[in-house]
Amino acid sequence: MQNSVDYPFLNRQLEALLDTRDWLTNSAQTCAFIQQQLSDLNWVGFYLQRQPGVLGLGPFQGQPACHPIPFSKGVCGAAARQQITQRVDDVHAVADHIACDANSRSELVVPIAVNGTLWGVLDLDSPLKARFTPQDQAGIEALVATFMRQTVLPDLIEG
Repeated sequence: MQNSVDYPFLNRQLEALLDTRDWLTNSAQTCAFIQQQLSDLNWVGFYLQRQPGVLGLGPFQGQPACHPIPFSKGVCGAAARQQITQRVDDVHAVADHIACDANSRSELVVPIAVNGTLWGVLDLDSPLKARFTPQDQAGIEALVATFMRQTVLPDLIEG
């Protein structure tokens, strides 16, 4: 059983940490902060929509990662396609799971949309099965909301 995480406290810390409006700096800082503050994670990172229907690797913490990810594949693709958070207790039970790291067992992916257009997703992986609780989901969604408030999110899709 994981220790209870004080997400409101983490949110205040993240808000103070993100002292620039720059999306690249804030993305990198957010990944590093979550990786340091939460236990039992083996990957934290952003995938960004730089071309329609495809996620490209952005700032992250962890092992080298898969790139690119079409909206039609995997947990990140589902979050991007549906613009709904995906919380998966066992990634091996997902038929089209993209296994970047064979040690990952559970995943939480939060979509980031600006005016209804997907900007990217924040992806958290864990080597533990069922690592992410509904409380973790709500807490990470709140951290993403803080990231969005503190950051100017430019249109990244290449014309």
